[in-house]
Amino acid sequence: MIISANPDPNRKEFDHLLNSTIEELNSQAKKTAKSISALTGNKIEPLVKDVMSNLAIGSPFENSIELIGGQKFPDIIAKKYYGVEVKTTTQNHWKTTGNSVLETTRVDDVERIFMLFAKLASPIEFRYRPYEECLSEVVVTHSPRYLVDMNLKKGETIFDKIKTPYDTLRKKDNPIKSITDYYKSKLKPGEDLWWIDQENTKSSNLVIRVWNNLSIEEKQELKNKAMVYFPELFSNRSEKFGRFAIWLVTREAIVCPNIRDMFTAGGKGKVVVGKRVYSSVPRIFLNLFENLDTIIEALILTSSAELSEHWGIKTTEERKINDWIGLVDENSKTISDATHLNIKQILKEMIK
Repeated sequence: MIISANPDPNRKEFDHLLNSTIEELNSQAKKTAKSISALTGNKIEPLVKDVMSNLAIGSPFENSIELIGGQKFPDIIAKKYYGVEVKTTTQNHWKTTGNSVLETTRVDDVERIFMLFAKLASPIEFRYRPYEECLSEVVVTHSPRYLVDMNLKKGETIFDKIKTPYDTLRKKDNPIKSITDYYKSKLKPGEDLWWIDQENTKSSNLVIRVWNNLSIEEKQELKNKAMVYFPELFSNRSEKFGRFAIWLVTREAIVCPNIRDMFTAGGKGKVVVGKRVYSSVPRIFLNLFENLDTIIEALILTSSAELSEHWGIKTTEERKINDWIGLVDENSKTISDATHLNIKQILKEMIK
């Protein structure tokens, strides 16, 4: 690759162009939120390109803004030197899985890339940062990919962790080695690196961990997600822990040899809802009621599309809480020790 002899030409003007682009996009988002919220995935790239092109008139970047499209990286280039990679999320957070560490589809001669992130959940908001400043970790699908975090603090990028600047890493013949060496140095006894085969498109952490090595907070967060994603946990089906066990390994890279115990250990107890006391409540429902606020938060933060995939039924953002309550209630009716509990009524009363 030929490196430009003039580092960052017109950088101040390009920063001004990006700032103006973000201001204009945020302004449009307030005026036409419904139409912009529908521009998921690469549908939003033409809008960004058009806004940049209009704002570039009279600047050094006039008539130089190009939408690359396809599988190329980045999505938009300016004067064949600067690049803008566009990412979107329909959730109310600033994280997503990013591009390949290997950058085999990088456009020739592009030297400085910026991340432009569109958060399409209400309130819709656009942000941008230098690309290398928002890459926190590496996860793997068919190849290692960066994890994007637009709220990442200075000094916490993956490049800070491996003590190798982004531009140095990307130009190495084998950039993966530096990353795997870093993760290997952090392994605890009994852990190994995780790699998913090419047929698996789901992302996972690089490090395989054992459940007992997790913090209390991590364990509870995962149990909360399990109770959202796998309502069959509230049934008496013999295979009710199977899907969760597979998800825990393939998506979270965590091995748990005693999944049943994490939900059922501790015996029965009582729960007070309003003025009524329910006795002999099975442990799994106690776990549900005691953590209901954070479970509902996890439910809200998970897209209806992902929930539909987990549940095997079609749900929507408007219906997903009621659909989840219905699934939990339906499964609970198969547990003989829970026949005295109206789970649907209890959940609706507690969620009010």
